[in-house]
Amino acid sequence: MSKATSRTARKTIKETKPAKIVPRAKVDPITLSVVRGVLETTQREMTLTLEKTARSSVFNLAHDYSTALFNAKPEMILQGQDIPIHLGSLIPATKTIVRFFGDDIHEGDLILHNDPAYGGSHAIDLCMYKPVFYKGRLMYWTVCKGHLTDIGGPVPAGYNPNATEIYAECLRIPPVKIWDRGKPRHDVINMILSNMRARRDQEGDLNALIGACQVGERNLISMLDKYGVAQVEACVDELLAMADRHMRSLIKSVPDGTYVGTAILEDAGHGFGDFEITATVTIKGDGCRIAIKSPPQIPYFINSYEGNSHSGVYLGLMMFAQLPPPYNEGLYRCVSVDFGPKGTLCNASEPAPHMNCTTTPMETLTDAVRLAFEKAMPSKVAASWGHANGLNIAGWDSRNNEEYVTMVLATIISGAGATPQQDGWHACGPECCFGALTSGDIELLEYSYPIVIHRYSLMTDSGGAGKFRGGSGTAWEVEPLDKEMTFITFGEGRRIPAVGAAGAASHMIDSKVGRLELKRGGDTRIIKTNVIEKLKPGETVTNMNPGGGGYGNPLERPIDKVVWDVKNGLVSIKGAKEDYGVVIRDDDSLEVDMTATRRLRAAVAAQ
Repeated sequence: MSKATSRTARKTIKETKPAKIVPRAKVDPITLSVVRGVLETTQREMTLTLEKTARSSVFNLAHDYSTALFNAKPEMILQGQDIPIHLGSLIPATKTIVRFFGDDIHEGDLILHNDPAYGGSHAIDLCMYKPVFYKGRLMYWTVCKGHLTDIGGPVPAGYNPNATEIYAECLRIPPVKIWDRGKPRHDVINMILSNMRARRDQEGDLNALIGACQVGERNLISMLDKYGVAQVEACVDELLAMADRHMRSLIKSVPDGTYVGTAILEDAGHGFGDFEITATVTIKGDGCRIAIKSPPQIPYFINSYEGNSHSGVYLGLMMFAQLPPPYNEGLYRCVSVDFGPKGTLCNASEPAPHMNCTTTPMETLTDAVRLAFEKAMPSKVAASWGHANGLNIAGWDSRNNEEYVTMVLATIISGAGATPQQDGWHACGPECCFGALTSGDIELLEYSYPIVIHRYSLMTDSGGAGKFRGGSGTAWEVEPLDKEMTFITFGEGRRIPAVGAAGAASHMIDSKVGRLELKRGGDTRIIKTNVIEKLKPGETVTNMNPGGGGYGNPLERPIDKVVWDVKNGLVSIKGAKEDYGVVIRDDDSLEVDMTATRRLRAAVAAQ
């Protein structure tokens, strides 16, 4: 590849003008449904392959991976209902891969990449791309993305809060073939794995990604054998057009105009201060333009490159849209996005550090986009979910005399936001994963790593107050078994709680934000910054995650529901009084003092 071609491959992906796509041929609804079912089953089987064949807990317990199918153009023809912060970035990333290799794409190739400068999200997410040929013609791409537990660099698990440039974070892997025309490139694979800690886990997860792409290829070829190229292509075109029609119909229902949403990204304790991220949404007919304004990039690991920022924008849009399937690139044909100038927080350029970007600032970017749309159509307003506030661990496992390292996904499970119809779900976040992430069994985590987990529970008073309460966040307490352990913190949401909606407001703020409690030598220390520290046996660290935002005036929450929350440990007696104006007796009866409650609610309402 020439230098000129390489530069072209790394250019910002320009948005095409929205255009209505007409299917090349009519298809009957039964055949369309069958082909759609084959595509969806193929994607689910790829996901199941990752779960059942992977090595690390990040894959087989937490499911921190995503899969998608693309046509040859390439357009995403099906995205899995996986991790939203992965899926949006796969669209520009796959286009970059195809442009990078050009005509040098062959049957049996497998392409690997993680570099945000080539459309990736953050470098710990490894992307695998397999071209699918049928009778000598490139037809599809099967694509997987998964969060490896380590990606090289000076800090275990990749998150380095002290990095001031990307070179201090990770092993960067630009687009590279690890299989060439059906033959594995063992030299390349060995070079990559030799730069990673806990190699056995990384090799197992890499093989799971390879296997998932191969499973997808097998199913797609079988589909073409059964239904023929012309019929399948017509069905795929119709599925793209169907998603396009769904989004255009929604956008057309929004009043024409310009709407602005701004969300605050809090200072994580490194002295850079709070930042504003603003989304300006312009609606005209069935077209939508989203312009992002963010501050200049900083020497800290929360910068987001353009590929990753696509995910944040698309998640904010889809939280508002709430459209039915199919979910594919047709959804975004009527949407254009401007991320602002290069060198900004949401459109970073090399060598900006970035590893925390899939949570911070993506959740803030998502909030800004969603808030802008909700100004356009207040009837669809909903509260924000809890932002990620997580913990990675690493050390030496004397049980097998091997190094271990992992991202503990259980530590970022926060609360979901409330809606106009119901309370937020507990332990369902964070916002960037939108319910697709799981925490796994405590016993399996203790079996996999030399740790003792003393607590994994919901947190009292963590859900945002409202007529409908936000979902509760979680607490996860760990102690190393027999040797010193390193823990690394990342994220935010430790000072500003999840944004409520429709008049929701909380008075007890400290219980609704994230933090860590480090217990050492009889002392308890509260940590609200991103740090790298050691933990010895006999010491514990508890990661506490924020709850979701509430919806509506808390004084309108029925008293019996507040009492139910108190009885079930979701709200304390103090929280009932301060957040909801409900006075409950502090005894076994938990009876409500109705006179005091009416008086208190009236006084708060008058203020």
